Amino acid sequence: MAGDLLTVRTSCLDIACEAHGDPNGFPIVLLHGFPDDVRAWDDVVPPLAVAGHRVLVPYLRGYGPTRFLDPRTPRMAQQAAIGQDLIELIDALRLPRVALSGYDWGGRAACIASILAPERVRALVTIGGYNVQNTVRPSPPASAVEERAYWYQWYFNTERGRAGLEANRRDICRLLWRDWCPSWHFDEATFERTARSFDNPDWVEVVIHSYRHRHGNAPGDPPLEPIEKRLAERPAITVPTIVLHGAEGSVTAPERSLAQMALFPPGARRRVIADAGHFLPRQAPGAAAVTAALLELLA
Repeated sequence: MAGDLLTVRTSCLDIACEAHGDPNGFPIVLLHGFPDDVRAWDDVVPPLAVAGHRVLVPYLRGYGPTRFLDPRTPRMAQQAAIGQDLIELIDALRLPRVALSGYDWGGRAACIASILAPERVRALVTIGGYNVQNTVRPSPPASAVEERAYWYQWYFNTERGRAGLEANRRDICRLLWRDWCPSWHFDEATFERTARSFDNPDWVEVVIHSYRHRHGNAPGDPPLEPIEKRLAERPAITVPTIVLHGAEGSVTAPERSLAQMALFPPGARRRVIADAGHFLPRQAPGAAAVTAALLELLA
C-alpha cells in the first residue's frame, strides 16, 4: 500500500519516503533491506497507522526514487553511510524521537542509529539480531555451508559480478528471494512491484560498494571512517529492543542472534518466528510479529 510520497533532503540525498497515518502520531521508521524496497512493509503499516502512529518508510540510497544530489558524489553504501542517512532523515523531518525496525541493510541502519543517537530512539525491533559489521578487521573464514550461502557477495566482489548484476539484476534478485525465504510463494507481479526500485541509476554501484567495502575490497568515505572504527568495537545497543529472527533464515541462522543477546540491553527479548525467512515482514507470521513487537515496546 503506497502512502504519501515525501522527498526529504539530507546532506547528499533526496530520500524518497512513504508516509502513512496520523502526521501527529508517534513516528515509526521502517527500513528495507537488499534486494527489496518499501513494499516489504505493506502488511506492517496498516495496523500501526490504525493504532495512531505516523509510519515512515524510506527508500534507501540507490533504491527507487531516492537520488544523490550531486552526480560527482561517489556512490558508496558502507554501513556508516546507511546509518548516517537514517539519522539525517530523522533530523530533516524534525523528529525528536522515533521507533525503528529494519532487516538486512535496514536493520543495520536501525542498529547503527540506536548506537550513535540512542537519545533519538525510543524503541528498536531489529530483524536478524545485531546487524552491525566490523569493516576494519577481516572476518575469519566461515563454515563451508555459510560461505556457500554468501555466494552473491563473493560474486559482487569480482568485475564479472558487477557486469552480471548490471545485466541480470532481476534474475539474481528473484533467485535470492526464493533461496532466502523458501516458504514464501510470491508471484511475478509482487516481485516486479519491488524490482522497479532496482532500476535506480545508482543501484548497481551502491550494491557493489556495499559488498566490497564490508570485505575490504573498496575504499570507504574518509569522513565516515571514525564511525566504522567505533562500530568495529561492537558497542552495545542500549535502547529498548526486541529481536526477531525468521526460523527459515538461510543467510543468517537463528543461532546467530541468540549468541548476540549480550549486545542488547537487559530485558531485551528475542523471538524466533516460525514459517518466516529473511524477508520476514513480507510473510504473514513475520508481519504480525513486527507489528506486535513495535506496539509492545511503545505501549
